[in-house]
Amino acid sequence: MSVEIEILEDPARACAAMLLGAVLDGGDVVLTGGSTPRPAYEELGHALRAVGRDFGETTFWFGDDRCVPPEDERSNYRLVKETLLDPLADLPAPAVKRIHGELGPQAAAEAYERELREAGEPEFDVLLLGLGPDGHTASLFPDQPSLNERSRLVVGVEHAGLEPFVPRVSLTLPALASARQIVFLVTGESKADAVAAAFGPDAKPDPHVPASMLVPLAKELTVLLDPPAARRL
Repeated sequence: MSVEIEILEDPARACAAMLLGAVLDGGDVVLTGGSTPRPAYEELGHALRAVGRDFGETTFWFGDDRCVPPEDERSNYRLVKETLLDPLADLPAPAVKRIHGELGPQAAAEAYERELREAGEPEFDVLLLGLGPDGHTASLFPDQPSLNERSRLVVGVEHAGLEPFVPRVSLTLPALASARQIVFLVTGESKADAVAAAFGPDAKPDPHVPASMLVPLAKELTVLLDPPAARRL
């Protein structure tokens, strides 16, 4: 499939607009963590606050999380709560299906798998991902066995490839690829080599660059970049 690449001065704003549309439609939305999506979540929270209606038909899922308590500063859930959920605290907010990372990687993966299957393996409307400088996405790291998983929706990841070096829980490639639309939000020159390796004109699926393995599986894939991240394209 072709990859739609957009190079923008403010990719977070474009990302927030895409997420807003899915929320207003009452869809299933998968969120990511890390520092990059923070401004997108803050803008989305303000936009939803301005709309000010019942968002209870929407469900937020997570592509991955760290095996830490939900109040831990490394928790992806905590990021979403602070930036997106707390501003909606007095409104009927979207349902939130967090990964219970505090259970440990294997138990948390099994619990999240059950939750997804009990929900009928929802076809996610929009799935947001980031990209690490090593080419990882969600918590699927280069050359790890998790990249070969095809029967499960969720895996425990005992060893993180980048900081913070804590175990993780991650959706698998097939689960990520089930989304109607996958959106990568990537900023900063430190990601430029990974962007080129995953999405550039000469990129091929490569387990050393996990994000590249999602490209041929995706139904629709959009990459939102700032100019520094696009430097090597």
